[in-house]
Amino acid sequence: MNGAVYSMTGFATGTLTTGTSLGFTFDIRSVNSRFLDLSFKLPDSYRHLEVKLREAVTGRLKRGKCEIRLNTQATAGSVSTVTLDMTRIANLLTQQAQILALAPNAAALSVADILALASSKGESSADAPPSDAALLGLMQTTLDDFMQARNLEGGRLAAVMLAQVQSLREQRTAVIPLIPSLIELQRQKFLQKFGDAVADSGGKISASSAEERALAEATAFALRIDVTEEVNRLGSHLDEIESLLTKGPDKKGTELGKRLEFLIQELQREANTLGSKSATLETTKIAVEMKVLIEQLREQVQNIE
Repeated sequence: MNGAVYSMTGFATGTLTTGTSLGFTFDIRSVNSRFLDLSFKLPDSYRHLEVKLREAVTGRLKRGKCEIRLNTQATAGSVSTVTLDMTRIANLLTQQAQILALAPNAAALSVADILALASSKGESSADAPPSDAALLGLMQTTLDDFMQARNLEGGRLAAVMLAQVQSLREQRTAVIPLIPSLIELQRQKFLQKFGDAVADSGGKISASSAEERALAEATAFALRIDVTEEVNRLGSHLDEIESLLTKGPDKKGTELGKRLEFLIQELQREANTLGSKSATLETTKIAVEMKVLIEQLREQVQNIE
């Protein structure tokens, strides 16, 4: 299998940590949809990235309801370290004494006021928010993981579908020899029927005319139940489905899922015709089994991009 099959269901996440205080996480998830439906959940300060993010996603996806979410969160080591500046505290106390000398009724600084004015939090340039380029790079990495997840799921779906295609081939093979033998059996029945009619007529019906009538009836019956074209088309459709699942579409840009959906409809039509032309219980059972397998294929195809 060449990796051409992608499921519309997938999930991936990627994280970027800035220094010790803040982490950024991209989550990408998707479910089935007839068309490409994108939803972006971004903080207001990063809303300007949506255009470029949309371009990145639409360049990789064809179908599916996809949500792209950027989350920010404090990291485990984000508690700031408070450092007391003793020189600054001494200056504050000196300035407070001067002010109280001029304004005795002024409120004195509390411990909290001193800590707020004289302390400094340990910060580094590494704690600065990441650049747009860094976030876009994180998005591309996450998108690569997301596509790989969809490809793995698509490979599993393709394996299931190929097994169902093989089962349909077996049912098709089983019906091929039934039609000629059924026609010959019916021909003998018609000959016997009109032979008995000749015997019962007491010579009023000639043997030649009876045989001619029997063969005409047998020919009409054969035409009525002939499913050669349906069986051939079934084989052709199954060949194309197998080729799509193993080699991918012949034309670049062809949406694999939609092409497979069309072929499933064609398979269903041929199976319905086979059932309507059935003249024996055995061929009816084969037609019913084919419809069950085709419906199982349809359910799997709904997950293919």
